[in-house]
Amino acid sequence: MLITRTPVRISLGGGGTDLPSYYRRFGGVVVAAAINRYVYIAINRTFTDDYFLKYSELERVKDVRDIRHPIFREALTLHQVGPSVEVVSLADIPSGTGLGSSGTFTVGLLRALYAFKREHVVTNALAEEACRIEIERLSRSVGKQDQYIAAFGGLTCFEFSTDGEVTVSPLRISNETLHDLEERLLLFFTGYSRSADTMLDDQKQRSESGDQGMLENLHTVARIGKLVKEALEDGDLRRFAALMHEHWEHKRARTGGMSSNAIDRWYEVGRASGALGGKLVGAGGGGFLMFYAEQPASLREAMAREGLAELRFSFDHDGSSVIVRD
Repeated sequence: MLITRTPVRISLGGGGTDLPSYYRRFGGVVVAAAINRYVYIAINRTFTDDYFLKYSELERVKDVRDIRHPIFREALTLHQVGPSVEVVSLADIPSGTGLGSSGTFTVGLLRALYAFKREHVVTNALAEEACRIEIERLSRSVGKQDQYIAAFGGLTCFEFSTDGEVTVSPLRISNETLHDLEERLLLFFTGYSRSADTMLDDQKQRSESGDQGMLENLHTVARIGKLVKEALEDGDLRRFAALMHEHWEHKRARTGGMSSNAIDRWYEVGRASGALGGKLVGAGGGGFLMFYAEQPASLREAMAREGLAELRFSFDHDGSSVIVRD
């Protein structure tokens, strides 16, 4: 048996410019951070002549083509692993909460399959293969940041070229800035889970059709992504917070379903309780609100009064890795 552990992420700037519908024309830039909440994949050889998959459902099939879970099916087909194999997926965070768990799952599964076959894979190739499965083989309207940050970990800037190449640049951040960011960046669960598909399908269609409102919005977000990188590397966390607020103002303007009356109210409560900036993490519509506050205690008290649970975290610097090999 072997087990992989792969982190989910928070997007710090530039989110949305990592979709092919945008970066294939203009290039894109995203700053993201991996956090210590994980998807675990366990894989084991069995004596039965079938595929036994355990996730939120159970599947036991003889033919890989009969697997209902699309990512399991594509990955096992590509790697020609099985039958006579059991694969289990466990997660610290439920899907649909804006932390990129689908990309994390895909990267973790591929890492497990390579290790199961005793094959080495470089990190960039691992991330790119996960992107191909989700974007090309399954035709999902997703970007590349989730797969790349899950594979690499850390606090990282990803630049997406029009030819599809990805430049990976770990942020040059002082230990003091890193400590302050971990202490002052807070996540609160809105209680709403959602699929990113609707939001991202709309963005893709409007980008491809040349919708000027959408394109100008994403141009601004790409600029913000670059400025976020500079602010973090300069240790200017107040500027980072202001940029995060600006990002949110543009993000929520993309589509009517991006926010809600409740989310808008919680955001204003957060700002009134000491948050210098914040945004909804992920594609929108639910998941986690992220705030930056220099005095986190008052913000925590305000969010607790609103009934929002906090997800405490630290940054993950390892990326996807094998943690058990028996």
